[in-house]
Amino acid sequence: MFPDPLDISLGLSFLETPCEVAEYYAAMRVKRDLALVSKAWNRYIQEYLYEFVWISRASQAKALAWTLLTEFIDGKPSSGQWIRRLHMETPALKRCATDDIRTILDYAPHLVIYSDHHAVRCTRYQEFNDVRSSPEQMVSALASPNSKLRRLSLTNYSDDPFPYHMSPMLKQTAANLEYLELSSSSVPGASGQTRTRALVVSLPVLQSLKLTLDNTTFAVIAKWKMPSLRNVSVVSSDFGYAGQGFAYFFAAHGKKIHQLELGHSSSLIVEHNLSLRPRPIQQIPLAEWCPNLKEFICSADAEWNWQSPDWIAPHVLLPAHPHLHFIGIRDIDKRLLDDAASFPSDIEDDAAFFPLVEQISSLLFNDAFPSLRYIRDLSRASHSMRVGLRSEARILKFWAKILARCGERKVWLEDFRGVNITIRDLKRAGLPDT
Repeated sequence: MFPDPLDISLGLSFLETPCEVAEYYAAMRVKRDLALVSKAWNRYIQEYLYEFVWISRASQAKALAWTLLTEFIDGKPSSGQWIRRLHMETPALKRCATDDIRTILDYAPHLVIYSDHHAVRCTRYQEFNDVRSSPEQMVSALASPNSKLRRLSLTNYSDDPFPYHMSPMLKQTAANLEYLELSSSSVPGASGQTRTRALVVSLPVLQSLKLTLDNTTFAVIAKWKMPSLRNVSVVSSDFGYAGQGFAYFFAAHGKKIHQLELGHSSSLIVEHNLSLRPRPIQQIPLAEWCPNLKEFICSADAEWNWQSPDWIAPHVLLPAHPHLHFIGIRDIDKRLLDDAASFPSDIEDDAAFFPLVEQISSLLFNDAFPSLRYIRDLSRASHSMRVGLRSEARILKFWAKILARCGERKVWLEDFRGVNITIRDLKRAGLPDT
């Protein structure tokens, strides 16, 4: 596959486009064809067949677990020895059984990358649980003093707060860990004892940290030792951006952060704040917490602030920063489709995109981001809408306006690959002459 799915360095930045399941299946078809050439080729290709396993439904996990168990019973060499990367991402109704995942982990001692994106089905009825496959034991299967894990994405399925049973496991796998992603399937209740009971974890080479956790757990992670931390992506699962845990985390680690992604869009945070009584009035000084921030990633779904109608910040939590030189924007394709659906009269009239044009143009205000040099569209689908065979004229007009305003400010406009967008590209796709 290209890029190499085992190359950790390609995934340390949140700007990198993740591997998609269609690309994985295409690569597996090529490997399968090579394995069917002859018995000799089949033996040779086994290592490459199993090096990267993507599980997208429960039946695939069960089939792999069955294969590994059968090989053990028959006394054959285990195919699990070749597994270097295990990626699990399934629909909600096709999640994997815990005993299947535990079996796979038991027979895959050389894992380098492990990713679980809410893909395991955990029952809450204790009497029917296999103790060996409980959420705690399933996670502990990854713990080993000789662990080679360098990239780890974990979901907490337990009702207990994450630090109680995951922190001991992380202490065992910390030596080589460069990327860590932590999320919870539920929001635990706040506990005053959480911070005192949790272990302090040291992650000496960790560079990237992605968190979808509650405010209490943020306070716990604030105590962790992460001297090499550079890239952070955060989503507060309880919208506790004004809470103490969020503040503790950035007070402890903010000065080291060079790249920051805020997962919740501005509109979601504003809607949540409007639902609170009383409404929070505290301003979150994110620019002060992260003085060395160079790259910022946000959603295209920003909220128009009618108190300052000439200005739309890229994110409600970061209205300005003196040293930011790069802003990446996700979900522009979704925003374009939503705006177009609300203004369906003329496919050549780009008036529907006026708010988005003004939002992106606001990034170019020199007072807010004086060091800005790059704006990148991080959406692969948006790229297809812009350079496809049937690109709409209003889409091309929208990008022509953005490109012109970026040119006035001497800011480069890039696609998801980091390649400059030019007026020649737009004309080649069908931009009408004006």
